[in-house]
Amino acid sequence: MSLKSIFLHAAALALLSASLPAAVIGINPPSLPITAERIATLPAVEQPAWRDYLARSAAARAADTGFYADELKAHNLTAPLVPGHGPSPTLTEPAAWYATAGARRIADIIVSFQTPAGGWNKNSDFTGHARRPGERSGYEAGYVGTIDNGATVEPLRFLALVITAGDAASTAPYRTAFLRGIDYLLAAQFPNGGWPQVYPLEGGYHDAITYNDGAMINVLTLFREVSTQQPGFAFVPADTRARATAAGQRGLACILATQIVVAGRRTVWCQQHDALTLAPTSARNYEMPAQSSGESAGLMFFLISLPIPSAEIATAIHAAAAWLEKTALKDVIFKPTPDGTGRHLIPTPGATPLWPRYAEIGTDRPLFGDRDKTIHDHIDEISKERRNGYAWFGDAPKRVLAHYAKWARTHPAR
Repeated sequence: MSLKSIFLHAAALALLSASLPAAVIGINPPSLPITAERIATLPAVEQPAWRDYLARSAAARAADTGFYADELKAHNLTAPLVPGHGPSPTLTEPAAWYATAGARRIADIIVSFQTPAGGWNKNSDFTGHARRPGERSGYEAGYVGTIDNGATVEPLRFLALVITAGDAASTAPYRTAFLRGIDYLLAAQFPNGGWPQVYPLEGGYHDAITYNDGAMINVLTLFREVSTQQPGFAFVPADTRARATAAGQRGLACILATQIVVAGRRTVWCQQHDALTLAPTSARNYEMPAQSSGESAGLMFFLISLPIPSAEIATAIHAAAAWLEKTALKDVIFKPTPDGTGRHLIPTPGATPLWPRYAEIGTDRPLFGDRDKTIHDHIDEISKERRNGYAWFGDAPKRVLAHYAKWARTHPAR
């Protein structure tokens, strides 16, 4: 590639569209919560299940809130104690380690932090101490029961490892907590098969069907292992396995139903989809409704892993692969520059392909958001803080496309 060609290529990448970018091309709309008023706009046949779901969520939230409030009052506390911040519990130790006193100590702490509804908070330290009276459910003030950042699913996996490594009598409390956690996930599932980020419902984007950071896929993968009695889940009763199987089927149907269609062609998915309409929706101020490469790669991985894909699943996979293949950015990297202005797209012939985190539905042009809710089509137009503090580009689709190439040999497009 000649020097002139490199500069021309750099200019094209800087624009990231066929026309000169506008400083602000849109404002990120808010994500709508699930409300009785919105449910009333659904087809009549769908409304009873959603009204029941909303009522159950409200009751669970009231029970959670009341439990923690009663503890504060009983112990004369004016504010809740705050647990430490910590990583998810380790799931990669040798099997024998999960029978040790150290592993059981962590399991005891995990059980102590389980919410009344049966879930767990996120980003909490499960290695320090058991939950104290008057201590909130986890490090985060909200998220009282969530599947964000591996929460709930990873504590359940840890408990399963400890249960499997021990005898039935001594692990009975862990088994009880595990089954409560599965019941929590089953209760949190929407009538249409999706899962919210937070349950009981917290409002805002937390009420949306959440693919972000693999949240829903984590649940579906756990349910698949439970329902098929994979190693480590032999202790799960048959009725729980059956409910996990049914929930997994509904979740798969939701994935297929939310795949974005443009001009009659399936493409990929948004990070979040509205729980009631299934339309792409926003999350934080800088996370707009758009096609999302990273989350779509994760959904593709999950679909490809299914042993006997239906024709509809195969069609979804082929369509997502085609979209990812055509939206790759080549010969460019995203890194800090020597002038101290932060990260920028730098022309680099032969670089690993990158994908923009967000692409506009209909045009596929990359999109970038800022804390003031403005949407831009040029990475250099957002604030330095957001440009440097968020994963605007990634290469996760490269890995799933490699898996797809092998899968497609035995599942050719029709």
